[in-house]
Amino acid sequence: MRTTSFASLALATLLALGTLPLHAQDKPKDAPKTEQGDKDKSADEHTQPTPPERAVVTKHSVRVGNRSISYTATAGRLTIRDDKGKPTVSFFYVAYTADGGKNSKRPVTFFYNGGPGSSSMWLHMGSFGPVRVANDGDKPIPPAPYRWVPNDQSLLDKSDLVFIDAPGTGYSQLVGKTEGKDVWGVDQDAEAFTKFITRYVSVNNRWNSPKFLFGESYGTTRSAVLVKSLQDAGMEFNGVVLMSSILDFSVAAPGIDHGYIVNLPTEAAIAWYHNKVPNKPADIGTFLAEVRRFASGDYTLALAKGDTIDPAEADRVANQMSRYLGLSPQYIKDANLRVSPSRFRKELLRDQRLTVGRLDGRFQGIDPDAAGETPDGDTASDAITGAYVAVFNQYAATELKFTEDRAYLPNNYGAIGRNWDWKRKKNGGWLQATYVGDDLGDAMRRNPHLKVFSANGYYDLATPFYATEFDLTHLGLEPAERKNVTFGFYPSGHMIYLDQTSLQQTKADLSRFYDDAAP
Repeated sequence: MRTTSFASLALATLLALGTLPLHAQDKPKDAPKTEQGDKDKSADEHTQPTPPERAVVTKHSVRVGNRSISYTATAGRLTIRDDKGKPTVSFFYVAYTADGGKNSKRPVTFFYNGGPGSSSMWLHMGSFGPVRVANDGDKPIPPAPYRWVPNDQSLLDKSDLVFIDAPGTGYSQLVGKTEGKDVWGVDQDAEAFTKFITRYVSVNNRWNSPKFLFGESYGTTRSAVLVKSLQDAGMEFNGVVLMSSILDFSVAAPGIDHGYIVNLPTEAAIAWYHNKVPNKPADIGTFLAEVRRFASGDYTLALAKGDTIDPAEADRVANQMSRYLGLSPQYIKDANLRVSPSRFRKELLRDQRLTVGRLDGRFQGIDPDAAGETPDGDTASDAITGAYVAVFNQYAATELKFTEDRAYLPNNYGAIGRNWDWKRKKNGGWLQATYVGDDLGDAMRRNPHLKVFSANGYYDLATPFYATEFDLTHLGLEPAERKNVTFGFYPSGHMIYLDQTSLQQTKADLSRFYDDAAP
């Protein structure tokens, strides 16, 4: 995704490398002395233009349940500034507000995706906005022309909706002298979003509205830090919706067995879906409850023994894992009882020369090398990306009437992910792995009315549901605050809303959540 002028970035790189003449001695001897002028010119070349704030307003309606809702769509830009009043980021957003009634007291929900490096396009066009991309569950979306349809599961009946593109994604761009390092990081990102939400609330007179955050994937990481940041700034929230959560990144660290433990129930769910579980139980919920008990009990104890595990115990654990995962006991033992998600995705359907998806294990893919160790890509992502990009661009131009002379960047993982600052300073030192559960726990302790809803897909290997359960039951909450955390589990993947049944179930759960958090 383009976050700054590429010409400016290229120039900055050349200057940093010393490959352009900058000094007086590099000029002809008879050149006029204009060193200050050169400095000013150089500063101008490093300053990225700030697009004007604007709001493009259109009128629409949608039927949600038995109710027809007239609403206003506002696609626009708001600029945030640093402590010296200089512009730093021009945020792009799309807001949907129901017409009629008192907007100042109506709930408002702020949506964003994750990555880091993703725009809000996925939640915007797939989940609870007034329109969504037409898709077919666990099958690739057919080729163009793609369709968008009215979303009868929209949350617009419960809340106004604001979809926000993170800095450097979508149409949001860095401006002035802002560099990636200023906003691309766990805490830097939360600070930028804090300023945007505060500005949006002020510009639109929403200070007295019930407020919610809704993040997906890394967006849940953002939410945990952001809700505390906003609360520290004086803005309290009614609720936080965590969809496909990741609050603790230490699970990916070498030598840590916790990741294998929390991945196991999701791998078992995917094996169940593809009919690889021997004597497959009819009910997935009952089946996964059994797998959870095994994962937190015998499996955890076995991994804790490391190389000293007794061969008979290793055989017993491998045989039990085989019954859950549909893999051979020998393969599991050869992997030292530790089957990574990438290996599992390659091995489960190897006899059919197929792989399964990471974001959604229901999807099947084909690799050029069926004997390979890991999949070549993610078939779940491949199945939907083209449709979402095309539909958003068409929808924004024709329905929202918002166009720009720059491309909309659905993802900017290369620039943002490569330069993301994962470090966080806590308790006088730097965390070795990013952890944000304590931010969320602190916000909940200080605001005892803050409600949290966690939505999880059974077939999501990117952010496994059992990892989320573990993290949200280790926030250090007292019983009264623990009651404010509720869960939903759905027969879908990372993007829960791709499955129509799961979308309906999630909407029903969210309706109850909103009624409870903003009565």
